[in-house]
Amino acid sequence: MDTYFISHGSPMLAIEEDMPARSFLKSWQQKIHQHKPSSILVISAHWETTDPTVNVVDHSSTIYDFYGFPKPLYQLKYPAPAAPRLAKRVKELLTSSGFQRVKEDKTRGLDHGSWIPLHLMYPEADIPVCQLSVQTQLDGTHHYNMGKALAPLRDEGVLIIGSGSATHNLSALGRENTPVPSWAEDFDTWLKECLLAGRHEDINHYEEKAPRAKMVHPWPEHFYPLHVALGAAGEEAKAELVHHSWREGALSYASYRFKTTA
Repeated sequence: MDTYFISHGSPMLAIEEDMPARSFLKSWQQKIHQHKPSSILVISAHWETTDPTVNVVDHSSTIYDFYGFPKPLYQLKYPAPAAPRLAKRVKELLTSSGFQRVKEDKTRGLDHGSWIPLHLMYPEADIPVCQLSVQTQLDGTHHYNMGKALAPLRDEGVLIIGSGSATHNLSALGRENTPVPSWAEDFDTWLKECLLAGRHEDINHYEEKAPRAKMVHPWPEHFYPLHVALGAAGEEAKAELVHHSWREGALSYASYRFKTTA
């Protein structure tokens, strides 16, 4: 099972018909990943905790963790089954790999980092979904190592998706059709070159290696899901850019498949 990093961008992705990333996600089962997974693990940028945490629930509620958007967004629901067994398995794998404090959240549903892309990718909402949090006080290597610990899930039918954003400086976004600023384009190009060349250590230390890293990611929560997905694919994984588009000037929707090796 390959792993993926999805740039989920704005919540408007769920309802704006003209967004290229929306068309990409709607074609998921036909063009990107034809094999139906047994369950899905999403590492979401919108769940930050001090320690790695999984949601161990019997029912996944739809969390509307965004404000000031059109009413139709708040009327959407994604009633996918919960995946408590997968959550326990994730905790087991992390603990056995040396992550000493792995917690369970017994109330959290699916935030929009999960349900908005999944609403387009798997609209049937019939695949169990579990979430894993990110730790913004730690670094890329920590998240890459979390991914390495989760690699056995690939052989258990689990689809691992990091849901974040290739670029994410909301204060620097422009209007639609605004030219892409050089700082965003330079980072986006650096990311693609590193991934396609297999330079995982550069990705892990992106703060020092990447151009304008702090400008592109003032906070790291939208980038760390990539590290987990990349680590889960293995050191010999081959990256493939499966979608690329821009919105609001500086918001990249670059999304990647990490093809795993036997």
